[in-house]
Amino acid sequence: MAVRTARNVRTAGIAAVAAAVLAMTAAGCGSSGSGSGSAKGPGSDSAASAKSGAKSGAQAGANDDGGAKGAVDPATLSQLPARMAADGTAIVVGDPKAPNTVKVYEDPRCPYCMHFEQGGGSALAKLVKDGKVKVEYTIASFLDANFGGSSSKKAANAMRAAVDAGKFPEFHSAVFENQPEEPADGFTDAFLLKIADTVKGLNTTAFQKAVKDQTHKDWVATSEKAFEASGSQGTPTVLVNGKKVTPEKAVYDATAFATALKALGIS
Repeated sequence: MAVRTARNVRTAGIAAVAAAVLAMTAAGCGSSGSGSGSAKGPGSDSAASAKSGAKSGAQAGANDDGGAKGAVDPATLSQLPARMAADGTAIVVGDPKAPNTVKVYEDPRCPYCMHFEQGGGSALAKLVKDGKVKVEYTIASFLDANFGGSSSKKAANAMRAAVDAGKFPEFHSAVFENQPEEPADGFTDAFLLKIADTVKGLNTTAFQKAVKDQTHKDWVATSEKAFEASGSQGTPTVLVNGKKVTPEKAVYDATAFATALKALGIS
């Protein structure tokens, strides 16, 4: 499986995704709240169609500047500090003293989470860099129960290992950039390490061991329980200072999300 980087995703593909996602009335990967939801969350057929559109769009033509619309510059990501929250569950990116908190609930296999990262996530990165917000990520893994396999758990474990390596923002972005088509159980150890190769200094012996040994499997289970306890019905769920972003579809577009944040006093 080929590995993509933020600089070689095609604008045509992202535009196709954006058009498909913004047309959806029910967006997100659904969960029953018990980690054993149905095989199809709300709008999951549309999600698959959107990803298919992205693939065909990518084949149609290259972006003139070689980058993805809304993609975050890896240089920016490398400047963002990340650490574990005091509860040992959430992963916090940004200055812990930042005046605003954005809580993000994601599952690595959720295609809508990929759309969020390519849209609203890019708007967040600049605000985090400027010290205006910190982002608290809770990584769920319920889609393993929905689709079968262990991709979400494996990817979540690798993300936690990337925190220890000081490379979480870059690796987190790269994981969603290289998300396999649902419902494929594509986040194998080998593929996660291949993704890690795109993040300078990450694919060390220690990181490889953490990925292959599932060093953080207990944390993965705890993080899933935290997602379930939050009351979130699916991913992505995005809360800004405790409030849901409205309209909900704004999280999938960088400009719309920036406007929504501005309405909440963050710019």
